[in-house]
Amino acid sequence: MVKHDSRPLGILNLERGATPPPPRPGSILHPSTFDFPIISETVTGAWADVAMRGEPSLEPATIAAAQRLAERGAVAISSNCASFIRHQNVVAVSVNVPVATSSLLLLPALLSQLPSTAKIAVLSADSRNSSERVHRIVDVSQWSRLVIGGIEGGQLYNNEMKRPPAYTETADIEADVAGCVSRLVAANPNIAAFLLECTAFPPISPAIRRMTSRPVYDIAGLCRMMMESVAHNVAHI
Repeated sequence: MVKHDSRPLGILNLERGATPPPPRPGSILHPSTFDFPIISETVTGAWADVAMRGEPSLEPATIAAAQRLAERGAVAISSNCASFIRHQNVVAVSVNVPVATSSLLLLPALLSQLPSTAKIAVLSADSRNSSERVHRIVDVSQWSRLVIGGIEGGQLYNNEMKRPPAYTETADIEADVAGCVSRLVAANPNIAAFLLECTAFPPISPAIRRMTSRPVYDIAGLCRMMMESVAHNVAHI
């Protein structure tokens, strides 16, 4: 993909081990996903199992990683795990660039775009941890309009809980998420849109759109929005 902007998006990354699995095409860490460059910094100690349970002690390391990204020239910062939303506010005040640690930040705007009778389904790697994160973002009066589903116990979840994590084939992620979607829609036919919370899900967003014929939002779309909003420094690459 031709890079239209020479300045990078910074990504807060999980611990992935000495020889991390390669980023899958379509993920926010894959170099072909965006038409702008990306850089990443590992949040020390943020293995998936630790980050996903919302460990407060990761806050100093998350701030430090964000500051390193800003020092390296990142003009916006996102993250490779939705659990970093726990540190959204402290990271945002620690750097002088836009910060969006999770696609969950889109929820209030998406709810306002839909009829009050419509629901939004939030899809995560582990729904057992999602409710707390969602309720940080959405007013209590809107909680009844949210349906939360996850693929805990599936191939992706089991692989990510390992140290170091193991690679999960995109087809396996799609199968687990498609099964979750089918169950949610059967139980909640008034679902009008899907928000993919897990940062491993953007590669399968097109498949979920085709499957449901409904809007599907993810972290990759939010990253593009941020980068399109900052002033461009066009480079011929």
